[in-house]
Amino acid sequence: MKKVLVLFSHPNYEKSRVNKVLINHIKDIENVTVHDLYEEYPDFHIDVKFEKELLNTHDVIIWHHPFYWYSCPPLMKQWIDMVLEFNWAYGPEGKALHNKICLNAITTGGSKEVYCSAGYNSFTVAQFLRPFEQTANLCGMNYLPPFAVMGTHKLSDEKLENYKLNYGKLIDLLKSDVLLNNVEKTSFINDYPQLKNE
Repeated sequence: MKKVLVLFSHPNYEKSRVNKVLINHIKDIENVTVHDLYEEYPDFHIDVKFEKELLNTHDVIIWHHPFYWYSCPPLMKQWIDMVLEFNWAYGPEGKALHNKICLNAITTGGSKEVYCSAGYNSFTVAQFLRPFEQTANLCGMNYLPPFAVMGTHKLSDEKLENYKLNYGKLIDLLKSDVLLNNVEKTSFINDYPQLKNE
């Protein structure tokens, strides 16, 4: 069974209805480590050695964060800059993360409809996440489409409940080493048939 590391980054977690529900649902699942970066590093002094050890002992890495200005909160960017070092995560001798699974789990205030060429954000979520995808590629990881909860400001309790259950299903699938056939053809991993909560 694979071990899943959820690198969670949210500077206003206590005010986030959606992220509280998602994190509370998965935090006690067996073989899942929820690592709250803002809780761990309120001073932004990242323990690189500890973070590398965490990565070494997990098979699946999830960057879980709100979609701040089409990217992630600053502490997650600092984590990427400091932890994914040359000749450890990438480069001629950088093999530490090879073949690990990686994806983003994001929350957005805007709905799916505004993330396209005709929407006011002009680009798709996948296009905005390209730096994360390329980071994963450079580190030899297998990057999957994002798990996305969109339109959070108007999200009903019923829809949030479905997202919560689907996030748990995704974690279980990733742990069980089930082959997700053609998952790369979906824009969002939540749209994958095995993750639909009917």
